[in-house]
Amino acid sequence: SYFGDKSSCVENASTLNFTSSSSVRGLNSTCIGKTPLSSSRSVCRSRTPLMGYSVTSSSAVSAHSVASVIVAVVEGRGLARGEVGMASIDLKNPEVILSQFADNTTYAKVITKLKILRPLEIIMSNTACDVGNATKLFSLITEHFKNVTFTTVQRKYFNETKGLEYMEQLCASEFSTVFMEVQSKYYCLAAAAALLKYVEFIQNSVYAPKSLKVRFQGSEKTAMIDSSSAQNLELVINNRDSRNGHTLFGVLNYTKTPGGSRRLRSNILEPLVDAETINTRLDCVQELLQDEELFFGLQAVISKFLDTEQLLSVLVQIPKQDTVKAAESKITNLIYLKHTLELVEPLKAALRSCNTPLLKAYYSSLEDTRFGIILEKITTVINDDTRYTKGCLSMRTQKCYAVKPNINEFLDIARRTYTEIVDDIAGMITQLAEKYNLPMKTSFSSTRGFFIQMNVDCSTLPNGQLPSEFTKITKMKNTYSFTSADLIKMNERCQESLREIYHMTYLIVCKLLNEIYEHIHCLYKLSDIVSMLDMLLSFAHACTLSDYVRPEFTDTLAIKQGWHPILEKIAMEKPVSNNTYLTEGNNFVIITGPNMSGKSTYLKQIALCQIMAQIGSYVPAEYCSFRIAEQIFTRIGMDDDIETNASTFMKEMKEITYIMQNANDKSLIIIDELGRGTSAEEGIGICYAACEYLLNLKAFTLFATHFLELCHIDALYPNVENYHFEVQHVRSSAGNKEKIAYTYMLSKGYTEEKNYGLKAAEVSSLPSAVILDAKEITNHIAKQILHRQKSTPEMMKQRAVYHLAMRLVQTARNSRLDPDSLRIYLKGLKKKYEASCPAPRQNDEQQ
Repeated sequence: SYFGDKSSCVENASTLNFTSSSSVRGLNSTCIGKTPLSSSRSVCRSRTPLMGYSVTSSSAVSAHSVASVIVAVVEGRGLARGEVGMASIDLKNPEVILSQFADNTTYAKVITKLKILRPLEIIMSNTACDVGNATKLFSLITEHFKNVTFTTVQRKYFNETKGLEYMEQLCASEFSTVFMEVQSKYYCLAAAAALLKYVEFIQNSVYAPKSLKVRFQGSEKTAMIDSSSAQNLELVINNRDSRNGHTLFGVLNYTKTPGGSRRLRSNILEPLVDAETINTRLDCVQELLQDEELFFGLQAVISKFLDTEQLLSVLVQIPKQDTVKAAESKITNLIYLKHTLELVEPLKAALRSCNTPLLKAYYSSLEDTRFGIILEKITTVINDDTRYTKGCLSMRTQKCYAVKPNINEFLDIARRTYTEIVDDIAGMITQLAEKYNLPMKTSFSSTRGFFIQMNVDCSTLPNGQLPSEFTKITKMKNTYSFTSADLIKMNERCQESLREIYHMTYLIVCKLLNEIYEHIHCLYKLSDIVSMLDMLLSFAHACTLSDYVRPEFTDTLAIKQGWHPILEKIAMEKPVSNNTYLTEGNNFVIITGPNMSGKSTYLKQIALCQIMAQIGSYVPAEYCSFRIAEQIFTRIGMDDDIETNASTFMKEMKEITYIMQNANDKSLIIIDELGRGTSAEEGIGICYAACEYLLNLKAFTLFATHFLELCHIDALYPNVENYHFEVQHVRSSAGNKEKIAYTYMLSKGYTEEKNYGLKAAEVSSLPSAVILDAKEITNHIAKQILHRQKSTPEMMKQRAVYHLAMRLVQTARNSRLDPDSLRIYLKGLKKKYEASCPAPRQNDEQQ
């Protein structure tokens, strides 16, 4: 057995019954029997059979959400601990993704990458999960992925030499440059060896030589969004209801193919960091928006594509045993391949008149002669009018008559026999209908084969029953379905002749596929083009439904009248829009305002707009410019958490520690309340210290808080700006009660609202005596604390000089103004500076 000794092996590997109840997948002794993290908890679920996929039609895009990725993870030991190698393959897409990176003790990168992959199963070596001696990585992965199947494999199968052999043997020649990258990356090669060995074992098939796409994915080319930020921002899953489409993915997802949908999801979770690539995408979206004919032409062609990646995956696997199911699957997929290749010409025609470099590059990629060569080879054997159809009987007919006549005379005889049997069945049912004078008709289902169906009211039947020769009777309303002994025999004969047809067709198809294999790599290119075009069309589609604008990339984060994209979808109308402005010199914004005034929504909106811009989409604003963020961190208060105070506080501390350990100058950091789970003094202390730490970075930070003491940090640090959400007080018609009206408008300065917590409490049904008491105590404490820091004239002058210098630097870097406009702008700056300085005599400064 590939799993080594009996004690660590899957008992009934021969039947591939991969299920387990309490520990990990029937691996009794090797793996978690009772580790502290999984004591008697099931880490596993039964496996769905993975063979014989049929490719979903493009309408069934929802099918993409079923997990189908298998990942092998291995970590270095001793001095190399923290160096992690990963290899993953999607059973529906024949692409092996290798990655290797150094991770810190929190293993944030590993967890983030795994969350993005959404694995069906994770493979680790048995040494990593020995009972009582499990590695920290293993414990963390089992904690984060409770519903994922874990399998342990003996350490000897994680063999980098074998991994490199596999790569040389299976990697398609077009992707062979990957060897340069992975040759010395021993851990990802070791993971690849175990992964491919295991996949071939469970799939009971081997991959055809030189047929896989292999790529190495470091973690440099994309922005990092950790899994808790992805969850807080509801990028792909809605926190209240996971089936709900109110997520960023839901807002942008108008894709027509499963491949496009997968690509959009992975882009949202890993946005790009290269401005040139992003602008190339934005150029395409702009052209699609401006050229209606191109947009609708492309959309019409793209929506006809099936799941190209899954089709490829089935084509490159060679089954170890020839079964009827394997034969049928291969024939079906050859028909799908023909259907896909016939769409290449229409796709080229749709792209013919495009102007942007990326679309032109796609057009020239489609001029690859191999598409024609494969199609020509297929049409020499397969009938021209054989195509993908809906409905199991029509598809069965397509498969039977796929191969042209006169290629194999035995096949022609078998097909004649099949036709005769089908005709006999139809004739027999017609005779029965005449014999009993009942409106019977022939029906077909994939499970029952041919059977009889009729619509009739039971009162018209003699004695209200069907004649005795009919069996297996089912009734739905007035529709009877039934069969007879003769019909069952005919079905068996029909199945037998079908098996013969499939077997002979399969042999012809295999021969044909062997000729095609050397040209198959062009299909990787095709599936790449289709999924990318699908995603860009989806962006353009989302733009047409709302007034989005094209983002620019500078060193400033400036959003004019931006709004929250998901909120717009929920509310069905445009939410209140607000401005945002952060630069290197004003990189820290503190936001205050009463509860429910819109702070959290505003913070999330900025992060969502940043992500939309970095994936190449337009953004919900009137104008926007972004600085590319290499990481996006969020620490968002989960106030509705039912955990105890201590654990809420610990969670906050863990999250802020993670941000401090990983943030750099190019990060975007969003903190929505901090230090809430402890006493006010300590909370303020922690907040202040955290702010001072983050102020030393050039990261853009937005910090929402209820601690108004924090607002005075701007007296010490000129790069801090205070903003608040305005509220209005409205007297109710009764006259004595005051209500708060939320404007959701952001204004400069910190909130002047006092005791808004008490006002919120008044609206709730707290007894009035308690509220009066609370007001009295609050006033008493406020008097004791009230020693505010005042700004001295010297401080105010320093601040004005700092702001002037920052504006001048920015103008020098980014200005596109003509000399006259520039002169007016600089005069305005001078006036602003003079107004900010406390003493009027100090206007001899630099201008």
